[in-house]
Amino acid sequence: MNTAMETGAFAALELAEKSLSGEELSREEALAVLAWPEDDVLTLLQAAFKVRQAHFGKRVKLNFLLNIQSGICPENCGYCSQSSISDAPVDKYKMMGAEDVMAAAEKAVASKATRLCMVASMRGPSDKDVGSVADSIRQVREKYPALELCACLGLLKDGQAEKLEAAGVTAYNHNLNTSERHYGEICSTHGFSDRLDTVRKVREAGISACSGALFGMGETREDMLDVAYRLRELQVESIPINFLVPVPGTPMVDRQELTPLQCLKILCLFRFLNPRATLRIAGGRELHLRGLQSLGLYAANSLFVGDYLTTEGQPAQLDLEMIRDLGFEPEGDVSAESGLNLSERVKFTSRK
Repeated sequence: MNTAMETGAFAALELAEKSLSGEELSREEALAVLAWPEDDVLTLLQAAFKVRQAHFGKRVKLNFLLNIQSGICPENCGYCSQSSISDAPVDKYKMMGAEDVMAAAEKAVASKATRLCMVASMRGPSDKDVGSVADSIRQVREKYPALELCACLGLLKDGQAEKLEAAGVTAYNHNLNTSERHYGEICSTHGFSDRLDTVRKVREAGISACSGALFGMGETREDMLDVAYRLRELQVESIPINFLVPVPGTPMVDRQELTPLQCLKILCLFRFLNPRATLRIAGGRELHLRGLQSLGLYAANSLFVGDYLTTEGQPAQLDLEMIRDLGFEPEGDVSAESGLNLSERVKFTSRK
């Protein structure tokens, strides 16, 4: 091993030890992770895996995503194909009923997922929306009591998080997406503080907070660090890491800023700064990590199986094979009995 490689291995090990001790990486150290030499990324991943293995072993938590209301959001988030300023040809339908949600829960269980994530395209729910989601949740909870149920309904008003918690919501997703400084560049119909407020409401209601970030939107490394440190400060239990999918019809269609190695370094950064959080590789992994998807699981311990909100993912069977090829294993199994074909996709057509 040459001197440069030895130095890199020692520096990476120091980052891992610091993270495992609960000590926060300095900003200089965090920047070094993002600037890590690309020909030595495996050394960085090995250090991140040391932290991941200490808290999660070789388990991989699988999540299943369901778009329960699509294409009718009034917000102007520039990255989103369902926003008011998007011309992307996405399905448009109002809130799904309990029957459709139950069908998706069955698919989630068949895919070995332990969490069903229900996402609605909206600024925030009305009390009627909360009641509808709560009814679906109660029915799914009755049939699959071990299945974790995560809701993502946008900005919450006072008292709504408590109603969701009473219905059996396990977690609530509301991503910060980017730094406070950069937020105005991607959305103007609500602000960064609005998102922080919802995450805090969720935590105060006793629901597990799921909040992450989206990369590839013109943010700087400083922006990346700002959102990473803010999520550490909030002590969220689950952090989805998304990589922008530049969908035709959205303002960010021409952005192609990420490489597979950059994505791996971002995952390592979030693992070092949030050693105990479930770190999920979310949207865009197939597009941006490509042939290096499996390497991402040396830092992350969770991923989505199946499709995303408006874009397709790879078949669940391929994800399970990737996990097992690494010598890892899916975390838990809420039901060992299911005859559903793992290669099937959940498809819900437009609803009037």
